[in-house]
Amino acid sequence: MTSLRNKINLVFSVTLVLLAALFMASIKYDQSQYLERTEAQEREIVHYIYSYYLQTGKVDEAYLEAQNMSLITDKEMLVQIESFFKEKGKYTRYAVDTFRLKRVLLINNDRFKLILENKNKAEFPFKRIIVFSIVFFLIIMLYMWIIRSLRPLSVLKNKIKTFSQGNLNISCKSDKNDEIAAVANEFDHAVEMIRELLQSRQLFLRAIMHELKTPIGKGRLISEMLPDEKNKARMHSIFERLNLLIDEFAKIEQITSKNFQLSIKPYKASDLVEASIDLLMFENPKQHISIDTVKDFKLEVDFELFTLTLKNLLDNGIKYSIDKHIKVIINQDHIAVENRGEMLQEPIENYFKPFHTSKKGLGLGLYIVKSILDIHKMGLKYEHIEGMNRFIIKK
Repeated sequence: MTSLRNKINLVFSVTLVLLAALFMASIKYDQSQYLERTEAQEREIVHYIYSYYLQTGKVDEAYLEAQNMSLITDKEMLVQIESFFKEKGKYTRYAVDTFRLKRVLLINNDRFKLILENKNKAEFPFKRIIVFSIVFFLIIMLYMWIIRSLRPLSVLKNKIKTFSQGNLNISCKSDKNDEIAAVANEFDHAVEMIRELLQSRQLFLRAIMHELKTPIGKGRLISEMLPDEKNKARMHSIFERLNLLIDEFAKIEQITSKNFQLSIKPYKASDLVEASIDLLMFENPKQHISIDTVKDFKLEVDFELFTLTLKNLLDNGIKYSIDKHIKVIINQDHIAVENRGEMLQEPIENYFKPFHTSKKGLGLGLYIVKSILDIHKMGLKYEHIEGMNRFIIKK
């Protein structure tokens, strides 16, 4: 995962590791420099003590004290130190080592033997530790400041996710002056504009549907007064069809605005097909539709929406067929609608767009079908074989 937060974490982690490595390297460098100076100082002291002892036969203790060194005189300690040097193979004319956390020097001669203790200690690197601590805390504070600055991005991401799920009642306004706040405020403005557009569209559609309901209602009343029963039934069917279309438009408006609550239940595919045929309101549906149930199966769908999908698919199939007849095949895991006709002139994806160019309608049929199938997480496949168009709905 290469998110911005992870990149920042990586950069600061590498920076802290390099800082720690630099700190350790500086400490080791100081130690090596101190050891080098100490060894040079010890050689000078030993050379002076050796020469002074040869001349006077005694140790210049005042000089040793001035150099913060002392002569070890405890016999037991001397025996232990001699054994220590012998075990390490360093019992020579001049040797230096650490014995019980003490730096001891051996001066060995045929006429005398001296063991000195160097009491000088390396200074604790307070200044270096303070400097590195300040740099460390500055880096940590900078990291926390940057991470805190990125928090609005997480909030904005959640708001966008909520918006994508159809909830338009969100607010992303920010009173800060950085780039993230600018993006959040622009997105908030866009959401407000989209909300107003959707509300105006819904108001417009509802107003149109309301105005159409009135003449349809009057038409149904007038059709009831017709003396001819056949014409009365025909007019009644027409107005019922118009009323049904308005209801379908209302559902389409809800679907496209993501304002529809699904009622998912299991239904047999054959029952869904029968219900969708009823929506077509044909006087003699068997004249236009034949059903071949190879193996029935169940689908988890919203009954109203899915039957609307099938109804649009059946209606399109009949409308664009050469012989005004379609065949519905139900088999195990899919529903196929076949008709005899010309192959689609464009890729099927183009027909999923609303108001696609059509000679026999508004070009909304397959758009509605695809929108509802997307909600149900189903697919629509198209193929043309031997003069037959086949649309396949598969779960």
